[in-house]
Amino acid sequence: MKRLILLMLVHVFIIGYLPAQGNRLRDYGVSPGVLNTGEYNAITDVPGVLVGHSTIIEGKNVRTGVTAIKPHSENIYRLKVPAAVYIGNGYGKLTGISQVKELGNIETPLVLTNTMSVPAAFEALITYTINEPGNGNVRSVNCVVGETNDGYLNDIRGRHVEEEHVLAAINNAKGGLVKEGNVGAGTGTVCFGFKGGIGTSSRVLPSSLGGYTVGVLVQTNFGGVLQIDGIPVGEELEKFSFSRNVNSGADGSCMIVVATDAPVDARNLERIAKRAIMGLARTGGIASNGSGDYVIAFSVAEENLIANPGRGRILDNRFLPNASVSPLFLATIEATEEAILNSLFAAETMEGYNGHRVETIPVDRVIDMIKEYKKQDNE
Repeated sequence: MKRLILLMLVHVFIIGYLPAQGNRLRDYGVSPGVLNTGEYNAITDVPGVLVGHSTIIEGKNVRTGVTAIKPHSENIYRLKVPAAVYIGNGYGKLTGISQVKELGNIETPLVLTNTMSVPAAFEALITYTINEPGNGNVRSVNCVVGETNDGYLNDIRGRHVEEEHVLAAINNAKGGLVKEGNVGAGTGTVCFGFKGGIGTSSRVLPSSLGGYTVGVLVQTNFGGVLQIDGIPVGEELEKFSFSRNVNSGADGSCMIVVATDAPVDARNLERIAKRAIMGLARTGGIASNGSGDYVIAFSVAEENLIANPGRGRILDNRFLPNASVSPLFLATIEATEEAILNSLFAAETMEGYNGHRVETIPVDRVIDMIKEYKKQDNE
């Protein structure tokens, strides 16, 4: 009973803490890229994709959480989605990677959390999957769990993420607007020396290029030299990795999830995933030695979902040819770039473990800087 009351109190605090929707890059008139966004400018613009969070804030030292992405609302184990993984830099603990590469699909929700809580998330995904209706005979589950290390703001050794938190994130996943910044798996993260977090964005191709949607969600916890829409913000602020104004180097991690409704197979999904790293680079990220930069890409195109058990001996899938995927590459790069920037703009200043404090990006100063650069370009 004491444990239940504690969890209820934590969740009450969590609900009050979540930042209001609206602190995003485009709210300040900055629109990177040339393609249009979807309705929500989020990964949930891809039909059927759902996102849920559990945010854990306790006392002065616990600042962590879980973010779950469901490709669709059906039984994912019974209706798998084509998928691929690309490793920008492999200093990380992404689980399930070998089976995704071998079979080209994923069969569970995707879960993001902190480095030391990957086992807890893995256990929770097993629990979730074997308890799904129709999965009574399941004896093998390939759980996909990604992480970044939030140990600067969070008591990461305490391993405060438990199965209940993961299941809550999965079960409360929904479409529409996605909470960003200090929420879920982004609660305790740091990016470019500022408060990082969860960010998301989307792009919709014009009908002449297929009309497909690409959505991206990121968990940002990495360094480099920040750029916004091509402007050297980190240099201007004199705050960048290896400078005297940033406590650490560029180590950290960035988890990137890419979703699309385009009919692409695992091979072209891997090619799409590679382009997400280009989006990270456009923000100034460098995929440093100690950074786990992973991309998971999947397609929800209905005609290519993978039924289990199979539909028959011969599959009759229809995929885009290679020559038609370049627009998806551009959409992925743009959405990744903006998702990372949204994670910064939505995040709020946070104090945490051992009194550590990480400031939010100075939005007003940055926007004035961007306007001044744009003005000079137009003169």
